[in-house]
Amino acid sequence: MTSEFKDNKKAADESLSVGSTAKPAKKGYYQKVRGGTEAKTADKKKSSDRLREISESVSNNSNQSAPSKQGGKTQTKTRKTYSNGRKTTRKKQPAKQQVTKPSIRIAFLGGLNEIGKNITVFECNGDMFILDCGMAFPDGEMLGVDLVLPDFSYVEENIDKIKGIVITHGHEDHIGGLPFLLKKVNLPIYGTALTIGLVENKLKEHNLLYKTRLNEMKAGQSVQFGCMTVEMIRVNHSIPDAVGVAIHSPAGTIVHTGDFKIDCTPTAGEMIDISRFAELGSEGVLALLADSTNAERPGYTMTERRVGASFDNLFKDAEDQRIIIATFASNINRVQQIINCAQKYGRKVAFSGRSMINYMTVAMELGYLDVPDGVIIDIDLLNKYPAGKIVLVTTGSQGEPMSALYRMAYSDHRKVEVGPGDFIIISANPIPGNEKTVGAVVDELLKLGCKVIYESMYEVHVSGHACQEELKLIQGITKPKYFIPVHGEQKHLRKHAELAYQMGMDHKNVFIGDIGNVIEVNESYIKQLESVKAGRVFVDGLGVGDVGSIVLRDRKHLGQDGLIIVVASLDSYDGHIISGPDIVSRGFVYVRESEMLIEEIKQTAMDVLEDCAFDNVHEWNTIKNKIKDEVSHLIYSKTRRTPMILPIIMDV
Repeated sequence: MTSEFKDNKKAADESLSVGSTAKPAKKGYYQKVRGGTEAKTADKKKSSDRLREISESVSNNSNQSAPSKQGGKTQTKTRKTYSNGRKTTRKKQPAKQQVTKPSIRIAFLGGLNEIGKNITVFECNGDMFILDCGMAFPDGEMLGVDLVLPDFSYVEENIDKIKGIVITHGHEDHIGGLPFLLKKVNLPIYGTALTIGLVENKLKEHNLLYKTRLNEMKAGQSVQFGCMTVEMIRVNHSIPDAVGVAIHSPAGTIVHTGDFKIDCTPTAGEMIDISRFAELGSEGVLALLADSTNAERPGYTMTERRVGASFDNLFKDAEDQRIIIATFASNINRVQQIINCAQKYGRKVAFSGRSMINYMTVAMELGYLDVPDGVIIDIDLLNKYPAGKIVLVTTGSQGEPMSALYRMAYSDHRKVEVGPGDFIIISANPIPGNEKTVGAVVDELLKLGCKVIYESMYEVHVSGHACQEELKLIQGITKPKYFIPVHGEQKHLRKHAELAYQMGMDHKNVFIGDIGNVIEVNESYIKQLESVKAGRVFVDGLGVGDVGSIVLRDRKHLGQDGLIIVVASLDSYDGHIISGPDIVSRGFVYVRESEMLIEEIKQTAMDVLEDCAFDNVHEWNTIKNKIKDEVSHLIYSKTRRTPMILPIIMDV
């Protein structure tokens, strides 16, 4: 064997070793050097045949030999083989040990069986991070409540393990809870440029910016949280710079889509990074958590460009009318299309609503909103321009009682008065539960003589969430072992699970959860663990958490049936009545028109107080409860109503 052959064989062997980055030797050259001339090939063949015969002969003799006894002990001959004419001993290879991967735990503190309030905690090998931290708006049952937050108890209990917070995009249901959480804990925040800009603006309002670490990232970049690496993946949504995430952990890869849709022709930025989701699917996805908001809607979500074409037609129809468009403050792409149409038709644009102004300011500063010079005017200058030259972009597309459009509809706006000659476009679909409030606002606007465009037939709104075919596409290309539908009410989660079943997902590999649930995901199983504390914390004015279910129940009771107050003064010595009882009615009956009923209530309360004095009952709670019971029984028998009874007893 020549030295040249040895050197080339060594290089080829090294190039094919596992983990080597060297390029393999050229196959043709390697064969040419080994082959040599035909004569050399024939000689090598003869040698090879001879060695094979020797090997077979030795192997047969070895197999036929029996164990021999020496000194009463049995000895077993070791099987020997030959390689290149040399005798060697074959060593028994140790069995490979199967390494079990660790598990990853996922705690859902919000976003399941509800719209909004999205927050999820991931944990692997003692390292934790938070994905999103949102809020929700109150429904009709939450009287007097301004905001609804997640319960952060679980986060506070594990603060030593939590490495940071990742935000998928800048909508309120994903960032609205941050200021309230950061008042309790100090954690770094990671997000894309626009998301971080909106978070920064929100933290300024709460005087938290100076102590919060904000980290700007781009789609495609990753951040390390202990043993977990979180990768940002570009998605399409109704706000720019939205991302999904891939969580690479020792347990496997978890994909969370965030809020998303597939828009091949977005008005700004690039389309969703489908190829990266497919790559992850090829590499292996342990679990997929996907947006379920539009899981009930068949087909595909329309592209945002469709709205631009509808706006163009409506601007033509409006002619000399003032155009007022209500949309989500965070829908920057929608506002950009409004500005484009306004410029085309020679109109000025003004903004109304604090959140709208805040979002547009951040978007313009960061370059996400392209506004030609002279198009934007202050709302105070509206009256200086003809109605046909104005476009007013406002909040209130969901009929929120404190929003700008709501105030206009009820003639309570300080700077804008609407009426005949106003062309109003509601560029949003009602969030589930808001249909009645939106309908009430539309009715009031119509009563004032406005022309209102709100029907879906005008295509003035497209959703930012994926419909069924898009959800199935993500499911198909990621090929997850387990599936957890998120971001939606129970009907949305169930429907999304059905889509997964249609795609061939095993029922036992799908988990439909609720807030407070904790699941453990492993390559071998998915199981539910003991739930953690989670729920709703109400914000009422400056109070956070001081309004609970009992207070809301009382507010509802007062709103439905009213209040009866019984006031009396008792002798501190023997408990007899000194003055009263006096009856005060609020929200129950008008006293002057119900004097007979009020007198009966007064007599009933007096009888109770006298009986207590006679029986030497001086315990205040006992006396109050007796008054409540007897007065409630009387009122229900007379009116079939159950107002709240509030006895006030003074000791003199």
